[in-house]
Amino acid sequence: MKYVDLHCDTLLKVPDSSGSQTLFSNTVASIDFSRMLKAETMAQFFAIFLMQEDQFAEYGKEPVDDDIYIDSCINNLKSEIDENKEIIAFAGNYEDIIKNDSQGKMSAILTIEDGRSVNNSLDKIRDYYNKGIRLISLTWNFENCFGYPNSNDSTIMNKGLKDFGKEAIEYMNEIGMLIDVSHLSDGGFYDVAKISKKPFVASHSNARALTPHPRNLTDEMLKILGENGGVTGINFSPKFLNDTLTSKDSKIVSMAKHLNHIRNIGGEDILAVGTDLDGVSGNLEIDSVDKMPMLFDALKKDGWSDDLLEKFAYKNALRVIKDTLK
Repeated sequence: MKYVDLHCDTLLKVPDSSGSQTLFSNTVASIDFSRMLKAETMAQFFAIFLMQEDQFAEYGKEPVDDDIYIDSCINNLKSEIDENKEIIAFAGNYEDIIKNDSQGKMSAILTIEDGRSVNNSLDKIRDYYNKGIRLISLTWNFENCFGYPNSNDSTIMNKGLKDFGKEAIEYMNEIGMLIDVSHLSDGGFYDVAKISKKPFVASHSNARALTPHPRNLTDEMLKILGENGGVTGINFSPKFLNDTLTSKDSKIVSMAKHLNHIRNIGGEDILAVGTDLDGVSGNLEIDSVDKMPMLFDALKKDGWSDDLLEKFAYKNALRVIKDTLK
C-alpha cells in the first residue's frame, strides 16, 4: 500500500556526527530511503526541527543560528537525494508527486517544525518557500511570533494567534504553503480555522477523547478540521496513543482505536499518516518504516475497505496537497 507520511524527524539523526550514517541506509534512525522503498512510500515529509540549545548536544551537533541549521538540513537532504536520484526526488506540489510516482520515484517534501525562525517576517516565509519548504508547524512547545503552544496551563492553551500569526496564515494561503496546527494552542487552532481559506493539517496528532494529552485534538477540533477539508496524521508516540500518559507502548491496536474514533467524529476524509518516527520513543511496534505494511494489514483485518485504506494512506493527503500547494 503506497502512503504519504506527513511528519518524521529523521533529519535530527542523519547525518550523525561521524558522517557514517546516510539517508539511503542507516542504523540510527527509523527511516531511510532503502526501507522507504520496501514500505512503498509515495511521499515523505521531512521536518527540520528547530532544536533548543540543550538539544544540540543531545544529538551531537554544534549549536548554530536557526537559519544556518535550516540551510544545512536542506543541503544535506538535497545532497542525499542527488546521490539517489533514481529512486527519490524533491516535490513542491501535487504535480511533482504524481510525476515522481509515475517515474517510479518517491517524493521528499521539506517542512519546518517551530515557526520561531520566521521572526515576524513574511519575507522569511517567502524565502523558505523558495528554498523548498512547503509546510510550517506554527509552534513547537514554546511561544513564538505566530502564537502559543499546546499546554496543560489553560491560560496559555486558550490564547489565540498573535497579529503576525493571523497575517501569516493569509500569506501562507496566498503563496501555497501548508499550515500545520500540531503543537499549537487550542485558541490558535480556532483562529487558523477561522482565517484560513484553504485546508490546513495537524500533521502528527491523535484524538484527545481517547488520550487526554494537549497535543491531541478534541472532538470539536476534529469536526472543524474535517469541515475545512483538512487531515490529521496518526502519531505513533505512546504519549498520544494510550489511556495512561506514562505508558511506553506504541501498539497498532491503539492506532486503530484512534483512527476509528477520528473517522467516526471527523469523517473518513480527515484520516492521514503522520508517524513522527525519529521524534518518538518507547516500545514501538512499528519502529522502522519498513514495518508500515503491518498497520495497513491490521486495519484491513479490522474491516476497513480498500477505498478507506487508500484514503487514509495517501488519497486524503494528496487532496490537501493539491488544494493547497502551488
